[in-house]
Amino acid sequence: MELGKILFVDDEEHIRNSIAQSFDLAGLSYECFNSPNQMLLHINKDFNGIVVSDIRMQPMGGIDLLEYVQRIDAAIPVILITGHGDVELAVSSLQSGAYDFFEKPYNNNRLMNCLTKALEKRLLHLKVLALQNPQSLNVMDAIIGDSAPSKRLKQQIRTIASTDVDILINGATGVGKELVARVLHALSSRAKAPFVAINCGALPLSIIESELFGHEKGSFTGATSQRIGKFEFAKGGTVFLDEIESMPLDLQVKLLRILQERNLERLGSNELIDLDIRIIAATKKDLLVESQNANFREDLFYRLNVAVINIPSLNERKADIRLLAQYFIDKSIKTHNIRDLNIISHKLIELENRDWRGNVRELKNYCERLVLGIDDVSSPEDEARKFEKMPLTGRMRLYEKQEIMACLTAHNGHVQSCCDELGLPRKTFYDKLSRHELNRSDYI
Repeated sequence: MELGKILFVDDEEHIRNSIAQSFDLAGLSYECFNSPNQMLLHINKDFNGIVVSDIRMQPMGGIDLLEYVQRIDAAIPVILITGHGDVELAVSSLQSGAYDFFEKPYNNNRLMNCLTKALEKRLLHLKVLALQNPQSLNVMDAIIGDSAPSKRLKQQIRTIASTDVDILINGATGVGKELVARVLHALSSRAKAPFVAINCGALPLSIIESELFGHEKGSFTGATSQRIGKFEFAKGGTVFLDEIESMPLDLQVKLLRILQERNLERLGSNELIDLDIRIIAATKKDLLVESQNANFREDLFYRLNVAVINIPSLNERKADIRLLAQYFIDKSIKTHNIRDLNIISHKLIELENRDWRGNVRELKNYCERLVLGIDDVSSPEDEARKFEKMPLTGRMRLYEKQEIMACLTAHNGHVQSCCDELGLPRKTFYDKLSRHELNRSDYI
């Protein structure tokens, strides 16, 4: 899904012609209209695009147009162009849900930047809707993200999933190792057979061997009946061994033999049981280092280290954060049946500046806290009252910070591009970064 189309409405032909040139130079898709009535025929809930309109038009003005578009879909960004005397009217339109407004004569670069961000926001909203609709999902959609690292990960998954080789997944806590394992299983020829997930670090040592390999009746005290182990239960399917670095060394020997021979013996039995399974192991530690420190068998490491998937941390794919956050927020709103909640848009941008050591899991939990009101989240009315009570210097400081953050986001942290857009010398720009405690490297 690509950036959508701008629908521009103005009843003056020379303005339509002028803005069309700017759209062409910026490489944006657009269509111009001389009246709202013609434009509204193109608007529906699936519309991938935004609306830009002059305020003063007859018979329907920009404010009426805003209200009409919101009735169709309040998530469609509407940007208003105002004359000098309409600023107060435009400000009130923001409280009514307009995405932004520009006063004539406007800075063309800033307008184009705002339009691009609005198009990205609309695209983000449509992607989230698609993720929430099971009918529209394919298996790979479970891995949310369009960043370069996410695309590489998805391509690697597609390549390996169709083979029947065992897989080692490397990744920090919270990156989604089990999710990747489930996607690999779902894309494989084993998809209709069981997917058995085992957390090696959560199983008590006293029962882990029985859980994995099964046992015969009477094989030890308390074994009152035969038990089929998880490896045997996964016949034809996939066994996912999470935190494999936690597996005791003596069991690692048995796992190595299973990987090599594809059979096992239940505890208390001498009968070999053939296994038709695929092993996917996951670890948050460097198994080579663990083997060098005698904490993990070196022969097992090299047996597993054939098809390897390295999952990037959330800090390595910050371009996915807003899409992920919006997905988690919308999901939590539905789960907890929350109404009349508005997450201020700049807060989603601010999420890209955080250090997410807990990765996607931490982001998911944070978004749920936002929805439940445990963290800093406000209604539009509360946010407006808070802004009104703020002294002028505070308002200006907040506005400046948000503008710089938006500019850094748009230009991926490129300083000179930000200086050119904002009309600032490099030294002044760096001074402002320091004053607002912003780090351009967070946007690269």
